[in-house]
Amino acid sequence: MSDYDRIAKAIIFITERVAEQPTLKEIAAHVHLSPFHFQRLFSRWAGTTPKRFLQSLTLEQSKRLLAEDIPLLEVSHRLGLSSGSRLHDHFVQLEAVTPGQYRNQGTGLDIRYGVRDTPFGDMLLATTPRGICRAAFLDDGDPGAILAELQATWPQATLDRNDAAIAPIPEQLFGGAVSADRPLSLHVSGTNFQIAVWKALLRIPMGTLTSYGRLAAAMGHQRSARAVGNAIGVNPVAFLIPCHRVIQRSGALGSYRWGDTRKRAIQVWEQAHEGRTK
Repeated sequence: MSDYDRIAKAIIFITERVAEQPTLKEIAAHVHLSPFHFQRLFSRWAGTTPKRFLQSLTLEQSKRLLAEDIPLLEVSHRLGLSSGSRLHDHFVQLEAVTPGQYRNQGTGLDIRYGVRDTPFGDMLLATTPRGICRAAFLDDGDPGAILAELQATWPQATLDRNDAAIAPIPEQLFGGAVSADRPLSLHVSGTNFQIAVWKALLRIPMGTLTSYGRLAAAMGHQRSARAVGNAIGVNPVAFLIPCHRVIQRSGALGSYRWGDTRKRAIQVWEQAHEGRTK
């Protein structure tokens, strides 16, 4: 069992028993580890203790984070790179596929892909010469379905597995190796509206949450929360385009293409790594 599998199992256990406030001993026993080893594993993985993680799962915590998002979205330019809440779009640049590229359906395009381990399970990563075009978590380790989607998007492109070429990307994503002067590039295909939504997601600072309605309002589409949600649901680049930072207005988690447990895990991991978990 991988570290993430153990952590995911623990997160499910904790989430289902928030009202009961399970002890460290009870959580550790559920994943068949001693309290000492579980505490060390969890703290190394999440950057926070199981106790603080448990506190962060409350609806009140989500609502508190949700309440902070409006000024951060509207005056994000004031934060600067020195702020603890880094703006994602300083570190990730999104380039949309041009109409001409869309029409030729990837003719002559070589897409390299690979599967790598991450703190949140196996991830398929695919790149074109212009940037990352697909990132998806794999629960069963089989990339077949994601590759089929990728081939459907670029039917004339050649898909080549090259794990060595993909290997540095997870460290950039999860190890803090991305800098503003050398941002990661994304090369994605979508409608104008979808691209606009994905770019708006990049403006949500790490460790912060917003709602579908507030994101729509920040984009100037106050009545398009459902359409925004649909665009979020087809996000082609997991984690890098941070759709996990959008929850329901009530503070409830909302859906996530790669699983509710993973969404919660990523949120708390980000809050911990930004020093936001109290």
